[in-house]
Amino acid sequence: MKLMEKILSKENLERAIKKVKQNKGAPGTDKMTVQEIEYWCEQYQEELISKIMNKQYRPMPVKRVYIPKPNGKQRPLGIPTVVDRVIQQAMFQVLSEIYEPVFSEHSFGFRPGRSAHMAMKEVLKYLNEGYEWIVDLDIEKFFDTVNHDKLISILREKVNDATTLHLIRAYLRAGVLENGLIKSTIIGTPQGGPVSVILSNIYLDKFDKELETRNLRFVRYADDCIIFVKSEMSANRVMKSVTSWLERKLFLKVSATKTIILFG
Repeated sequence: MKLMEKILSKENLERAIKKVKQNKGAPGTDKMTVQEIEYWCEQYQEELISKIMNKQYRPMPVKRVYIPKPNGKQRPLGIPTVVDRVIQQAMFQVLSEIYEPVFSEHSFGFRPGRSAHMAMKEVLKYLNEGYEWIVDLDIEKFFDTVNHDKLISILREKVNDATTLHLIRAYLRAGVLENGLIKSTIIGTPQGGPVSVILSNIYLDKFDKELETRNLRFVRYADDCIIFVKSEMSANRVMKSVTSWLERKLFLKVSATKTIILFG
């Protein structure tokens, strides 16, 4: 069975619809509510599946909303339509089966059976083992700067299915509706859709693997990553080399002002 057939299977779509209804959430740009999705699917599911399989489906732009952050700033979220949330959730379920077994044990954000509490436990373990110098990495606007071509090439290593990759790229390029205007998205993955969290973990898993190859102790929660070493000299060396690696290999910018070295 091709991957897209698995994503669009009756059982997987039913699970996705159930999950989207459970999560509730506001309508997207087409104003459809989660209560209407089952009736809509009864009418149009076959047509939708056919369009996706033939690479003719075009996701709707996400609706831009802002939620306050603890520091007083605002975090941009993109709310997909309910139909697109179902498709993304169906993709998330299948991609999770592929990637969860290979993700790093030091990655804790937006993963089943993992939590911020577990991440903190690992932080304390490293500190107690004497790794008291901490490199606190801050990736500038991670979700807004993910390189689409790089993400697709990373996905292609495990997702060898042109239809699935085409649909993921279509979601990345769906655009954002803000103040009545549609803005194109040629870079970044909007926060808010079910698939964006696993795509971000797939992208940053390359970084996890690099840190593991270097035998470094680290804890990552989404785009927040802290690395533990035993001396200030090591901390400075690691900060410099991983900043360079992220910029060269994943085209991500590390904030010079917010990335700091701490003594635990």
